[in-house]
Amino acid sequence: MRTERLDAGVVRTEAPNGLVVLTETMPAVRSAAAGFWVRTASAHEPRAQMGVSHLLEHMVFKGTERRSAREIALALESRGGALDAYTGRDHTTFQARVLDTDLPLAFDVLDDLIRHPVLREDDLAKERQVIMEEIAMVEDNPDDLVFDLHAGTLWPEHSYGYRILGTPETVGTLQVGDLRSLHGAAYHPRNMVFAAAGSVEHEAILGMLKAAGWLDLPSGPDLRRVTRPGPGTRGLRRVERDTSQVHLVLGTETFPYADPRRQALILLATVFGGGMSSRLFQRVREDLGLAYTVYAFHSFYQLSGVTGVYVGTQPPTAAQALEVIREEYARLAHHALSPLELAAAKQQVKGQLVLALEGPLSRMYRLAGLALYGEPYRSIDQVLAEVEAVTADEMAAVAAEFFDPERQAVVWLGPR
Repeated sequence: MRTERLDAGVVRTEAPNGLVVLTETMPAVRSAAAGFWVRTASAHEPRAQMGVSHLLEHMVFKGTERRSAREIALALESRGGALDAYTGRDHTTFQARVLDTDLPLAFDVLDDLIRHPVLREDDLAKERQVIMEEIAMVEDNPDDLVFDLHAGTLWPEHSYGYRILGTPETVGTLQVGDLRSLHGAAYHPRNMVFAAAGSVEHEAILGMLKAAGWLDLPSGPDLRRVTRPGPGTRGLRRVERDTSQVHLVLGTETFPYADPRRQALILLATVFGGGMSSRLFQRVREDLGLAYTVYAFHSFYQLSGVTGVYVGTQPPTAAQALEVIREEYARLAHHALSPLELAAAKQQVKGQLVLALEGPLSRMYRLAGLALYGEPYRSIDQVLAEVEAVTADEMAAVAAEFFDPERQAVVWLGPR
C-alpha cells in the first residue's frame, strides 16, 4: 500500500487493488462523516437503462444478507446519526454522519449496503413505484423539472443530458438482472473511493477496511469510459405547461472540474447571480421587480461542466425578464469588472469557502473530490490564494467565451 501524508491530519492511502482512502482528522469535533464513492452513475448508462444507477442506489437499502430494510433504517438513526445516498452524473455516493463512537457501526452498515445487497424481485416492484413517485414529484415541481429539461436540451445526444432518475419508460423496464449486472461491474475497489473526516484516525479506518476484507478484494473490471460531449445546443426551447409562473433556465457547457479556469468561472457566477448583491438580483428583482427568485449556477463534471441562470416570473413579465438577463449576459461578456467588483467577489467566494469547510461532512466531500477528479491536494490557505490570484484578464477571457448571450441554451417552461 502507498500512504502519503498530504497535510497535518490529512492522509491518503492507495491499496494494491485500487481502492483510494482519504481521511482528515479534526481534533475539535466529536462527530465523523464517512462515505464510499462509486465512480459510476448516470453518465455511464445506456439510454435504454437511464436511471439504473439511481434505482440500484435505492435498492441496496431494501435489505442485505444481514439486515432488513428496517434494521438498516434504525442502525444509525436510533443513535442520532444519519445514513444517506445519492446519484449524480459521474458518481454514486453512500455516506453516514455519526458520533465518533459510532463510526465502526456506520462503517459496518455502509460496507453491508455496498457489498451485500440482496436485490430481491419482490422489493423491485415496490421500489420501482417509489422511483415513479419521485419522477412524478419532479414533474410537479417546475423549478426542478426545468433543469432536467435544460440538461437534455444542452446535451441531447450525450449521457450528461440524461435524467438521473430515469423516465417512467426506462425505469419501468429495468429488471433485477440489470441491477445485479451493474453492481457486479461497478462496485469494486478499483472503481471506488472511501473518505472520512472529523474525529477519525487514518490507521483505524484502514483497520476497519482490512477487517472487512476491502484491502484484499480483487480490483474488479476496467472502468467503463464516457466520451467527452461535443458543443452544446444553442437557442430557445419552449415547453408548454399550465403553471402560474414561467420558469426559465439559460445556460451553456463549460469545462471539467479539473480545469484551471474553474475559480475564474466561480467568481464570475458570484458577480452575476451569487446572492442579493449580485447583478441579476439587483437588476431583475430590486430594480425591475420581475421575479422573486433569480440566481446563477454552475456545476463541474468529469468531462464537462455547465453554468447558467434560473429565473421564475409570471407570464406577462417573462419576455422582459429574459431580455434583461440577456442584456446582463452581454454586459458581463463584453465589459471588464471594475477592480472594486472583482475584489468584492473574491472576498465573497473566499468567505463562503471557509464557512463551507467548517464541518466534517464538507471536509469529507472535499477529500473525495481529490481522488474522483485527480486533483493534487491543496490546503485551504492555498485554495484561498488561488482565488485571490485570479486576474482581471483571466476573468475577461472566461466571461467572453461562456457568458455571450448567443451561446446560451434557453428553456422556457410554462404558459406561452
